[in-house]
Amino acid sequence: MNKLQNIYDVSDETFHAAVVKRSHQVPVLVDYWAEWCGPCQMQMPVLKKLIAEHDGQVLLAKVNTDEQRALAREHGIRSLPTMRLYKDGVVVEEILGAQTEATLRVLLDRHMARASDQLRAAALETRRQGNATEALQLLREARDSDPDNYRILLDCAEIELELGDINAAAATLEALPRDIREEAEAIRLHALLGFARIVENAPATEDLEDRIGRQPDDLQARHQLASRYVLADRPEPALRELLYILQHDRNYGQDAGRKGLLAVFDMLGNEGDLVSEYRRKLVNSIY
Repeated sequence: MNKLQNIYDVSDETFHAAVVKRSHQVPVLVDYWAEWCGPCQMQMPVLKKLIAEHDGQVLLAKVNTDEQRALAREHGIRSLPTMRLYKDGVVVEEILGAQTEATLRVLLDRHMARASDQLRAAALETRRQGNATEALQLLREARDSDPDNYRILLDCAEIELELGDINAAAATLEALPRDIREEAEAIRLHALLGFARIVENAPATEDLEDRIGRQPDDLQARHQLASRYVLADRPEPALRELLYILQHDRNYGQDAGRKGLLAVFDMLGNEGDLVSEYRRKLVNSIY
C-alpha cells in the first residue's frame, strides 16, 4: 500500500481479499486504468482528493489493466476508465468514463455510513410502524445534524408529500444540489410533487370516478383522477386516464396528457412491461 493506506494496487491474486472481503467493512472503489489512458490520468487526482477527504470511509483499489489483463478480461472491462464500487461483497455502482468531482462525491456519499444514518434508520422504522409525523420530526433532526446527507432530504420530501405538506416538500427538493436533483429518486419525488399540486382541493377518488362515469369527456376530472391514482401507487389506471386525455385533447393543460405519461414513466424508472406498453400507445397516439 502507499503512504495513504487507503489507496493500493490489486492483482488477480489479491483482488478477492483486497476488494471483495474488505468491502464488507468499508466500501471499496475499484479503478481500472492504464498509463496510456489520458482520461484515467486526469481522473486520478480527483479520486485521490476524495479518498483523502473521506479518510478511511472508502478505499481505492487500482487495477492497471496493462499489467492485469486477465483480471480485466475476467471482469469484462471494455473501456477506460471504468470504476466499480463494491459494498458488502457486491458491485453497487459502475461508472464508465471520467467524471466530475461533484458526480463522484455524490456517488460515494450515497454508500458511506454516516452517524446521521442511525437516526435516519430509526425514523424510517417509525414510518413503517405508521407514524409519519414522528418519523418526519426524527428525519429533520437528522438533517439538522448532518445537512450534507442528502438521502435524509429525499426521505423528508417523501413524507412531507405523504402528509400533504406540498410547500414543505417543494422547499426540501429545491434545497437539493443539482446533481442530486438529477438522480432517479429525486426525479420521482418531483413528479409526485407535480401530481400532488394537481389534486390540491380536488374531490376524492370515488367522487372523481363517479363524475367521469356521468361525464366521460370531463378531462379535468380525468387529470385529477390520474393524479390521485399516481399518489396511491396505482400507475396503470393513472396511465390509462392520461392516455385518454392525450388522445382526446392535446391542448388540454398545455399537453398535460403527454407530460403526465412521461412523468409516470420517469417514476417507473423508464422500464418494465407497463412502460413499454404505454410508450407504444403514446407514440401511436401522436403519430
